Amino acid sequence: MMESLPKLGGLALLLLFFLSSSTLTSVEAYDALDPNGNVTIKWDVISWTPDGYVAVVTIFNFQQYRHIPSPGWTLGWTWAKKEVIWSMMGGQTTEQGDCSRYKGNVPHCCKKDPTVVDLLPGTPYNQQIANCCKGGVISSWVQDPANAGSAFQVSVGAAGTSNKTVKLPKNFTLKAPGPGYTCGPAKIVRPTQYITADKRRRTQALMTWNITCTYSQFLAQKTPSCCVSLSTFYNDTIVNCPKCTCGCKNNATDPGGCLDPNTPHLESVVSNSPSNQPLVQCTSHMCPIRVHWHVKLNYKEYWRVKVTITNFNYRMNYTHWNMVVQHPNFDNLTQIFSFNYKPLTPYAGLNDTAMLYGVQFYNDLLSEAGPLGNVQSELLFRKDKSTFTFEKGWAFPRRIYFNGDNCVMPPPDSYPWLPNSSPRLGLPKLIPFTPILAYVLLLFLHL
Repeated sequence: MMESLPKLGGLALLLLFFLSSSTLTSVEAYDALDPNGNVTIKWDVISWTPDGYVAVVTIFNFQQYRHIPSPGWTLGWTWAKKEVIWSMMGGQTTEQGDCSRYKGNVPHCCKKDPTVVDLLPGTPYNQQIANCCKGGVISSWVQDPANAGSAFQVSVGAAGTSNKTVKLPKNFTLKAPGPGYTCGPAKIVRPTQYITADKRRRTQALMTWNITCTYSQFLAQKTPSCCVSLSTFYNDTIVNCPKCTCGCKNNATDPGGCLDPNTPHLESVVSNSPSNQPLVQCTSHMCPIRVHWHVKLNYKEYWRVKVTITNFNYRMNYTHWNMVVQHPNFDNLTQIFSFNYKPLTPYAGLNDTAMLYGVQFYNDLLSEAGPLGNVQSELLFRKDKSTFTFEKGWAFPRRIYFNGDNCVMPPPDSYPWLPNSSPRLGLPKLIPFTPILAYVLLLFLHL
């Protein structure tokens, strides 16, 4: 019989994690702008059954700017013994497996290596638990902490019925929605504590273990997913994304690899092409996302930048998108227009990184390629006289991330330079006029 926990809000759920968590460990991945970011899976045994236990499994996204978009997360593992899943709430396995040895009451899943997905919004209430049923979509920690978790409940049979006989699952995998995450082994931690509704009593799980998963862009995709272009008011040069950044257009071997925006009946062509593959606009860089940084104006005490994000993917709407920008002048950001802003300070005393994202119901949706497939904003910075300069590309960002993936920057030697910054030939050094030199000169004239 399934038990349900007291309903908890997203923020309360995240607070509970900190009441019971031990030190987190990273696995085979490191992000300099989010050194402690990870996805932690918490497995809480809340009751014993005659042949196993009931557990609540919660996925916490502790990554500051990398969220899990639609179609959502997929969680897999391998049972240590011959466990089965009798029933679930808030989630379901993608396959039942071979349950032919059971008569009468048939389990929900008998696979040795089950794969679980979230239920969709609108699921009947008697199949839900708190923080479930969002289609597997999980927000990032900074952008929306109340929705940075997801949970489901599982009744496990043919398993241990005490802390000493339960065997931890192994070989955890997380797809969010594709590859990129590496998960470490399950580790037993201090049991999670729960606070009653009247806040006068604490209860706790019978047993808890954690699994930590970290992200690597190199594992997630073979090619980059975004690039950066640059321009300024003081130079007519527009530095485009490097050629073939995300792939090369090849009409001979892959005539359908991209789509010309001037194609007749464009919408019909997009709808009739295979929907399981991305379809990007034909460009020199072939990236689905381009971020353009334009140094727009220079004032006496301020300077202004315009940022434009363009979507070249005809099959993807980016919901709740975000962008991370690193620049030394973010410690003096004065005003930002039409974007939300939150500083990221992974290192104490260093405020040079900002997270920018759309305003809800206004521009938090980046539409597919086309006339509406862009969002833009302007940033006003106060000048710091000790560091500010337009020389040597200082006004351009050091790095840019879109939805957690590092975007390819142009090579520094291609940046637009100040008109007077080209190298000059120095004047030849004058030889000092000495008496000895005068004597030699007179001898020369005499000859």
